Order: sequence, then structure tokens, then C-alpha cells
Amino acid sequence: MPTEENYLTKEKFEELSKELEYLKTTKRKEIAENLEYARSLGDLSENAEYQEARDLQAATEERIKQLDAMLKNPKIVSHTKSDTVSLGSIVVIKKDGDDESHKYEIVGSEEANMKERKISHLSPLGEALMGKRKGEEFTFETPNGKQKYSIISVE
Repeated sequence: MPTEENYLTKEKFEELSKELEYLKTTKRKEIAENLEYARSLGDLSENAEYQEARDLQAATEERIKQLDAMLKNPKIVSHTKSDTVSLGSIVVIKKDGDDESHKYEIVGSEEANMKERKISHLSPLGEALMGKRKGEEFTFETPNGKQKYSIISVE
């Protein structure tokens, strides 16, 4: 199975590294203490605290595994000023027929967040934008059919 390339900004890499360190040290210790306390309460088959601590332990270990995989071989994105859309670009686009433009940052899939106007380079819109230049028109498939846009600017 090929490993998926994880594109991360330096900031996101540092944030995920800190989260991983916290989970491996502090959180694991807290969970172990909670498990020990829950065990001391007696019968484990009807012990809600014990079951809750085990569930938290499983979720934490899964997140650690996920972060380890993401941080194993990351591709750190450092956007250089270019007129071509690439990872790290900030793009302003406008739908044909609309007066309103929209601004997005192209990021790796781990950083995608529509509230922050960050779209993945693997999303339909992100894929359609990659490699395009200011002034170019492009179309991409949406649930409402094909949409036509033009690129106003690339930062």
C-alpha cells in the first residue's frame, strides 16, 4: 500500500508534533492513573469509570498512531512567490456570472478547514486550481453540475 504524502506547513507540523508529544507523555500518564483508580473500585464488568478510561485509552492510542504516520515523512510546504497556483498559494476566484469573489488558501488535506478558507489541494476545487495562473478560467464538478470560475489573483 503506497503511503500518502502529507503536505504540511511548518506551523501545522509543529502543532501536530506538540500534540503528539503531549499525548505520549502527559495524556498517557493521566489515562494510566484513571485506569488504576477505576480498577481499585472493584468489579470491572460493571465499572463505568473503568470502561470510560479504556475507551479514552483506545482513542488516544489511535490518535498517536495517526499522528506518528502523518509526521513520519511529511512534505513541509514553504510557498514561494509565484504566479502559478500551488500548495501554500492564496487564490482569489470568481464564479462566472457572480459579482462576489472568494479567497482561499491551498493546503494539504490535514490542514483543510472551510471556516478558515483553507481548502485541500485534493478537493475538487483544489485540484482544479492547481497549476493555473492569474486570469485563467477553469471548470470543476460540483453537486450542482459543472461550475465555471476565473482566477482573479494568486499570492
